[in-house]
Amino acid sequence: MVNTINYVIMVPMVYLAVAVFVIGVCARMLSIWRAPRHRAPLRLYPVSRAPGLRALWDTFAMPQVRKHDPRFWFWLILYHLAFLVLILGHLDLLPGINLMPADSPHMLGWGAAGVVVTIALFCFLIRRFRPPVRDISTLGDYLLLMLLLFLCLTGDIISWSNSWNQDDGGFVLGKEEFGAYLQSLLGFSFEDPLEILEHSHYVVLVIHVFLANLFLMVFPFTKLTHTFLAAPINRLRRG
Repeated sequence: MVNTINYVIMVPMVYLAVAVFVIGVCARMLSIWRAPRHRAPLRLYPVSRAPGLRALWDTFAMPQVRKHDPRFWFWLILYHLAFLVLILGHLDLLPGINLMPADSPHMLGWGAAGVVVTIALFCFLIRRFRPPVRDISTLGDYLLLMLLLFLCLTGDIISWSNSWNQDDGGFVLGKEEFGAYLQSLLGFSFEDPLEILEHSHYVVLVIHVFLANLFLMVFPFTKLTHTFLAAPINRLRRG
């Protein structure tokens, strides 16, 4: 029974999560595209040269956040930079991509990126309990942050175990094994991952994948869709 549940999480649920994510994001963007145009312009800044470049600066440097709350800005910048490293690190697990050496026990960032993201998420969660942010927070905001926090914690456990237990043997999942699992998903072979990832912390990986699946499925229905909208909105503000 347990092996069946693990298989459902590691294979069919992954395909379902990706489908919900892609369809949900496309539907959300389409609904925004079809929404009635605002009668008033959304520009907040005077007309200036290179508004597109200034919009990109507003998006990635977040100067208005820095002006309003420098500490929050500091953690936002660290969070986004570390999250980018995590994305690259997960892509590095795919066969044929070698940002790190193929035989390296470390992910890109040597586990530090996961630690930074985890600490930043914890700070964001604590911030939600303090006014005035608490007054505009919803239950969904807290649940989403908790989901992200536990997703990162399980990822940290896997990353740290790979880096710190190379001499002990049993508590390790290498890039080659992760790559074989991802290759089976990309090839739609529906192979049981337990036959590829036979190690003692397989259950931690199952929990990590389960939380990642949940994150992908709820993403299109949360405020995180600003990922796709931040640059266009800043472009509108710049005229």
